[in-house]
Amino acid sequence: MSRGSSGIVAGLTAAALVAVGVLAFQASANAPDNLAAPKPKASSSATATEHAKPKEKSRPTALPAGSGTGKRVVYALADRRVWLVDAAGEVTRTFEVMPSTLNPLPGSYQVNTPRSGAPTKGSDGVMIEHVVRFAMVDNIAVGFSAAVDGSMQSPDPTLKTGGVRMSRADGDAMWDFAMVGTKVVVVP
Repeated sequence: MSRGSSGIVAGLTAAALVAVGVLAFQASANAPDNLAAPKPKASSSATATEHAKPKEKSRPTALPAGSGTGKRVVYALADRRVWLVDAAGEVTRTFEVMPSTLNPLPGSYQVNTPRSGAPTKGSDGVMIEHVVRFAMVDNIAVGFSAAVDGSMQSPDPTLKTGGVRMSRADGDAMWDFAMVGTKVVVVP
């Protein structure tokens, strides 16, 4: 092969490599994200801020089995959820709640004191309304209520509080549903 033809071959090879590189770049820029290479996992020496936050636990909305019969309020401690169940056993409403620092043991209770609809200060110092009490734990009344400002913040774990908080709309529904003597079933 002559010197001229080897130069042509070298030039064509270089041009082909450039073309392949350009095409590869364009293909990677237009590739769907699900085809991307997996990202490396953080090493065990990574700091806590580099770790992904744990996923929020999925909270089921189906009425827990074995929660009784007839008209009742069902409060699932682990699921942080309440169901309002009518006399026919039909769920009329379900919603998430923020538990208090004191929880009653699983079992059956009743709305046991005159309900208080007027805004008042809760055991955690938050202004609340529509208080529906149903249990006592460590001499602290436990009941459902809604913060007047609509908040559902986690209670201070250093305080003994009995307020199971819900949104104001859910507090209105609880207020209309749970009269004195209404059964409250607490499940794990």
